[in-house]
Amino acid sequence: MASHDDLPTPPPATPLRPAGPVVGVSGRLRHAIAMRLVSLTSGPGAPRLNYDTPDGDPGLFGPDAACWHVHGDFTSMMIGGVSALLLQSLHPLAMAGVWDHSTFRQDVMGRLRRTATFIGGTTFGNTADAQALLERVRRIHRQVTGTAPDGRPYAAYDPDLLTWVHVAETSSFLRSYLVYKQPAFSRSDQDRYYAEVARIAVALGAREVPTSVAQIDDYLDAMRPALSASERTGEVVRVLRNLPAPFAGARVFSGLLFRAGVDLLPEWAQTMLGFDDRATIRRLTVRPAVRHMARVARWSMRNSVAHRARRRALATPAVVVTEPSWER
Repeated sequence: MASHDDLPTPPPATPLRPAGPVVGVSGRLRHAIAMRLVSLTSGPGAPRLNYDTPDGDPGLFGPDAACWHVHGDFTSMMIGGVSALLLQSLHPLAMAGVWDHSTFRQDVMGRLRRTATFIGGTTFGNTADAQALLERVRRIHRQVTGTAPDGRPYAAYDPDLLTWVHVAETSSFLRSYLVYKQPAFSRSDQDRYYAEVARIAVALGAREVPTSVAQIDDYLDAMRPALSASERTGEVVRVLRNLPAPFAGARVFSGLLFRAGVDLLPEWAQTMLGFDDRATIRRLTVRPAVRHMARVARWSMRNSVAHRARRRALATPAVVVTEPSWER
């Protein structure tokens, strides 16, 4: 859960902007909604990366990657992110790192924005920015060590802990994508997604990273005896349930995200967190509301980082012509 917390903020690069001129009532409304949604993942506390240059740079994966599809849908990623944080909080050592070294409780929006920047930057950023993000996180990890309440030592660079954080995140992202964006995403594409994003976990130092749906399922089953809920877990739930409202109406939006994140959790995780009651009612009420919200979000966000990165990756690199140097 602390894998990319407190990510330092580099100098700002390309500012947020619409894809073209904002024309008419519809255009102004679309732009206004998009900027408010983006404020949840970008703004104070988050680095601003350059997704537009250099031309022809595919980043670490490129636009044909399965992770570009999964990570490119704003609504499903937001819900998957909430679900991932809840799932990660069940690991006592991950929770200890957050408790001792994170600003999560005091600055939850900054924490969420830094996480979104890490995911967006390593997926859609140009190659240099993505590699720089990985190096920053590796450097931060070396400083995050301590002792959990049960006396066990922990370190953010622990390969096994990194694997847990990675699996909790990516399995939540994919589960959300399947529910809210593309239920027909094939099993082979799901396997391809896990194989792709495993590269990020390995680059951070994780080991024995699952790379398929079957391996992810086996890993989560094997991890269950090591997981538990605690007072600290309850604090994570409280913070996520009461997210700040950076714009008018955000409270309703964030409340829906929280309930949708709970709904995505495996049944055993919902039980451990005390959410097993009214699970069926929650699913029947939350999912239709989220699908409506997702349509509005997709209509408004016409210049997301995924759109900008695709234009960059598919652009023809400039050819530099130099005059020959004649030696006499």
